[in-house]
Amino acid sequence: MFGANHVAARVAFDHGLDVATAVAVRGLATAGVVALLVWRARVPLRLDKRQARAMAGIGVLVALQSVALYGAVARLPVALALLVFNTFPLWTALAARVFYGERPSRAVLWAMPVILAGLALALDVSGAAAGLGAAAHWSRIGAGVALALGGAAAFGVVLALTQHEVAALDGRLRTTLTMALVGMLALVATVALGGPRWPQAAAGWWGLAALTLLYGTGITTLFTLLPRLGVVGNSPLLNVEPVAALLLAWALLGQRVAPMQVLGALVVVGAVMTLGLRRAPARR
Repeated sequence: MFGANHVAARVAFDHGLDVATAVAVRGLATAGVVALLVWRARVPLRLDKRQARAMAGIGVLVALQSVALYGAVARLPVALALLVFNTFPLWTALAARVFYGERPSRAVLWAMPVILAGLALALDVSGAAAGLGAAAHWSRIGAGVALALGGAAAFGVVLALTQHEVAALDGRLRTTLTMALVGMLALVATVALGGPRWPQAAAGWWGLAALTLLYGTGITTLFTLLPRLGVVGNSPLLNVEPVAALLLAWALLGQRVAPMQVLGALVVVGAVMTLGLRRAPARR
C-alpha cells in the first residue's frame, strides 16, 4: 500500500496536482480516520509539556519529510526516490548520536558503506546506464536525490525523537496528532503558494483519491498490527516498499531501470533489512 501510494502520487503529479495539496489532503484525511480509532478506543489524550513540544517538532519534521519525499517522487523514478529515502536508518543513528549521545552499533557501522555502495549502483552515479555523462545525469536527478535525502534525514530525526521523547504515548494518538499538524501545515503552505492546485484530468483525480486511501489504510493498518509485530518484525517489512514500488512503477507507469540499478537496489534493501532483523543484545 505504501509503495502503491507513491505510484498513485506520481500519476496525480503528472496530471497537475501539486505536492503541498497532496500532503494536505492526505494528512487531514488520515488524521480524521485515526482520530476515530482513538475516540472509539478511549485512548487517553494527556501529554506533558515535554511530550507536547516533542510532538510539535515531530509534526513539523514529518511535514517537511512528506513534501520532500513527494517532491522526489515527482522528479525521479518512484523506486529510486524510495530507495534513497530508505537510508533513514543511518540518519536515525546519526540523530541519536548527536542529540542523545548514543553510539551507533557495530552492525550500523558495517552497514553504512554497503548501503552507500548499493545506492551508488542504483543511482547510476557515473551516468553509464543512462547513456549520459555524470554531469548530464546528475543535472536530471540531482534535485530529486537531494529531496529524498532531506526527507530521509527528517524522518531519521523523527524516529530518534519518537524513541526518546514520546514512546510512552499510544501510537494511534501520536499518528493523529502528527497527521493533523502535517495536514494543517501543508494546507497553510498550499494557500500561501496560491493553491490549491487540483488535477487537470480524471487520471489525476483518481491518483489523488488512491494516494489518500492507500496511505490512510496503510498507516492505520500498520499501527493496528504494530503491537503484534513489534519493532523487529516491523522494520524489515517496511523496507520491502522500494521493491514493491519498483514492480508497480514498471507495471503501471512503464518506469524501467537498468539491471545494475536493480542490483544496487537489492543491496540497499538487503542491508537495511539485515539491520532490522538483527537481535538486540541481551541485557544483564
